[in-house]
Amino acid sequence: MAEVLALVDDLFFQAKMTETARRLGVTLQTVSNGGALVAAAAPQTHKLVLVDLNARHGALEAVAQLKAAGNAQPIVGFLSHVQTELAEKARAAGCQDVMPRSKFTAELAEILGRAKS
Repeated sequence: MAEVLALVDDLFFQAKMTETARRLGVTLQTVSNGGALVAAAAPQTHKLVLVDLNARHGALEAVAQLKAAGNAQPIVGFLSHVQTELAEKARAAGCQDVMPRSKFTAELAEILGRAKS
């Protein structure tokens, strides 16, 4: 069972996340679209859900579906720093935390480490 579930369709960034998780001893499961995120999160066994809000296939909609279904897992979304409107929509949809990709990248080890505590 993965401790962290992540929606990320950028293969280079996915590799960075996977390697960071491996170094920290955190189990990371990645999916590449919103539908897969909703399906994988359904058992609510993950300690943390990470969402690339710029993923091409239904990221924001998946967050809204998770929250509508009563999903209690913390959701952290990340996006381009200039996308303030999308950030507000993500918060409204159910992301507990929304941050620019640069901050997310800089704090990735700390964010993944939350799943260990």
